[in-house]
Amino acid sequence: MKSAVETLNPTRVRLTVEVPFEELKDSLDAAYKKINQQVTVKGFRKGKIPARVIDQRFGRGAVLEEAVNDALPKLYTEAVNEAELNPLGQPEVDITELKDNELLSFTAEVDVRPTIEIPDYSGIEVEVDAVEVTDEDVEKSVQQLRDRFASTSPVERAAEDGDVVTIDLEAKVDGEVLEDGVAKDVSYTIGSGELLDGIDDAVKGLSAGEEATFTSELKGGSAAGREAEVTVKVTQVAARELPELDDEFAQLASEFDTLEELKADSRKRLENMKQYDQATQAQERVLDKLLELVEVPVPEKLLEDEINTRKHNLEHHQLGQMGLTLDRYLEIQGKTAEEFETETREAAIKGIKTQFVLDELVNKEKLNVNQEELTEHLMRRAASSGMSPDQFAQAVVEGGQVPMLVGEVARGKALALVVEAATVKDTNGEIVDLDDEEESEEESAEASTDASAEATEEKPEA
Repeated sequence: MKSAVETLNPTRVRLTVEVPFEELKDSLDAAYKKINQQVTVKGFRKGKIPARVIDQRFGRGAVLEEAVNDALPKLYTEAVNEAELNPLGQPEVDITELKDNELLSFTAEVDVRPTIEIPDYSGIEVEVDAVEVTDEDVEKSVQQLRDRFASTSPVERAAEDGDVVTIDLEAKVDGEVLEDGVAKDVSYTIGSGELLDGIDDAVKGLSAGEEATFTSELKGGSAAGREAEVTVKVTQVAARELPELDDEFAQLASEFDTLEELKADSRKRLENMKQYDQATQAQERVLDKLLELVEVPVPEKLLEDEINTRKHNLEHHQLGQMGLTLDRYLEIQGKTAEEFETETREAAIKGIKTQFVLDELVNKEKLNVNQEELTEHLMRRAASSGMSPDQFAQAVVEGGQVPMLVGEVARGKALALVVEAATVKDTNGEIVDLDDEEESEEESAEASTDASAEATEEKPEA
């Protein structure tokens, strides 16, 4: 076999392959055997029909077609390996010549990973938010905990802001009650914004046994996005009572004996959260700086596929679970279809460039992924997918997605190297030492690079 490579552009090549006919012998034998098992010729046992009879009855052309279809994948792979190419996606194959007992010639056009030069990245500098926890932040955190331990007691008065009301709902569209538009004994905290727009104004001022009607756009169900006439009936009004902020509350709501200890712990937790956010911010900003330093051509077909994948996942998985259409989602976000297309394209380009650059760094720095690192990453992915680690691992193996997970971990390690070499300062001008946040840093690095392979993180297919 002879092959030659023609570079069409930085991300696409054309392979020209010539194969002497004797190299097709195994595929020809396999073709005759396959046809033998599929056809019946009077006077011959199934599977024992001579090749010459098959040629006479069904045509030599049918045999050649079957043989070429069998041989092409192997011949293409040999040509790719010989040329040391890194193909992306499926090739476009064209048979240019097929002479029986003489020669097979074909071309294969395919996208390939571009050649990338990684520059010196040690001079990267980024600024991140300072880790600052105010007394107001602590008070807000404690207040949220206090709200969780609030009690309620029925009252004989009209509903007010902050009350918990028990209500019955009935929604009509075009005068007809929806099959899924009736709900009984719904508990709702006035002012929480957890139900329909307009419901707060409708129930405030109502006492038990009273009802009101208002118009609202439905957020889910069979008529999601449509205007509905909603009747709400209050069956009970209950006032929320907050516990006193004292040592007794601290003992009730935590493992601490005093309110001061509870507040100190809240401050520490808030600091840890902000440090995690700071590490994530550093990862993102260092990655942006790195991508600015590298020229990365993006294959158009790969980009098109990535954009379509992102759109599909958004429409059929994320929005589908929320009962929203894409148009309704864009309306809520205040975006036009053109803005959505632009943002999706930009995100897809960044994802592809990120994967190319970090994969090149993995090769350049000879980074490996050990079993412990892979297991830790699998556990995190399982938790975010809502599956148990065993279920997730089984689905990953059955779906042949182990290399994908290994790639995610390796890219996370590559980005961590770049961050380690960069200078990170906070908004106060202080150098940020991320060494103490190594675990958070690796997690956020993996989160940054996961998007390069998947539009939205999903459960692996079993």
